[in-house]
Amino acid sequence: MSAFTRAGGWYEPVGDRDLLFRVTRPLPWEVGREGSGLWVVVPPGYLFDVSVPRWVRWLFAPDDERYLKAAALHDWSLDDGWNRIGAAGLFGSALKAEGVPLWRRLVMVIAVIVWNFD
Repeated sequence: MSAFTRAGGWYEPVGDRDLLFRVTRPLPWEVGREGSGLWVVVPPGYLFDVSVPRWVRWLFAPDDERYLKAAALHDWSLDDGWNRIGAAGLFGSALKAEGVPLWRRLVMVIAVIVWNFD
């Protein structure tokens, strides 16, 4: 178990906007393997959203807590200068750490690589 998977109470919903959240305490992710020494830390105060098209929300609930850390990590890495492929790799690894099944991870990772939800 990592600092990432143990993180609890790390976010809060923001305002009336659907699926917008704020990180309330540092959210650390160690890239690669445990002990790699390469950390990405989503800082407190960072705002992120969970962009899931309405037509597919019946299958991928955007407020599923298994997705929130991965979404914060993905959005932060993009804002921090990572390219879409690198950010998608972090996203997929984080989903795996949260126990998201392989087929679901694949669909979600392909979506964040191909689709621009901005």
